[in-house]
Amino acid sequence: MPSTLFSPDRPALVRRLRAAGCVFAEDEADLLIAAAGSAEALTDLVDRRIAGLPLEHLLGWAEFCGLRVAVDPGVFVPRGRTALLVAAAAAVAGPSPAVLDLCCGSGAAALVLHGRLAPRWLAAADVDPAAVACARRNLTPLGVPVYQGDLFAPLPVRWRGRLDLVVANAPYVPSGAVAMLPAEARLHEAPVALDGGADGLAVLRRVAAGAAEWLAPGGHLAVEVSAGQAAALCQIMADAGLDPSVVRDDDLEATAVTARRRG
Repeated sequence: MPSTLFSPDRPALVRRLRAAGCVFAEDEADLLIAAAGSAEALTDLVDRRIAGLPLEHLLGWAEFCGLRVAVDPGVFVPRGRTALLVAAAAAVAGPSPAVLDLCCGSGAAALVLHGRLAPRWLAAADVDPAAVACARRNLTPLGVPVYQGDLFAPLPVRWRGRLDLVVANAPYVPSGAVAMLPAEARLHEAPVALDGGADGLAVLRRVAAGAAEWLAPGGHLAVEVSAGQAAALCQIMADAGLDPSVVRDDDLEATAVTARRRG
């Protein structure tokens, strides 16, 4: 139980966080105080935050599309900009779709789509064991299976050619740019969730090729990418037998591409 004597000095805490470079120091202070429950616990959390640990890993959760998503240490933290990907995916999904959240990380996209789409089948998959364990914490209570393996490989074969929607927040940072990412991502998230190969599109090429096999005719793939990569990705998708369309949200500084399987 929280101690009745626990009365943190919020202004001092805000000053410490701001001095450490935390842009939203006031909000972070409130969240850390709420998570602590004692002066000792708060000191530990603040010291670790100032040392550079992601706030979400310290709290054990991240806010995404109005939901609280469990996030374990080392697991990719869902970004606010990915709300565009989820919205774009929902916009192209038909009624009662069969949906796959690929490269699922914490399972945040599947968690949101479960509520928005009422899918007849929903699953998630990731190659990282830590991400799979985290996603299972979020999705198992909903009856959503989470598979571990390389892209489509671990899926039940009966769904090949029958999926209506594949959503993939695959890594798209070029290998040479990973070192320039913020330390919170670079040092505390799995490299496999960040590094997209030489041009950032290595994994997305494989996603597009696989989607052309696993989607039903008329089904859609939805992915996130940078604005500068969108044209190249559209060509990749077209070559794979998909008809792409780019969606942009300047407020979120986000770009998504949806693509319909021909046939």
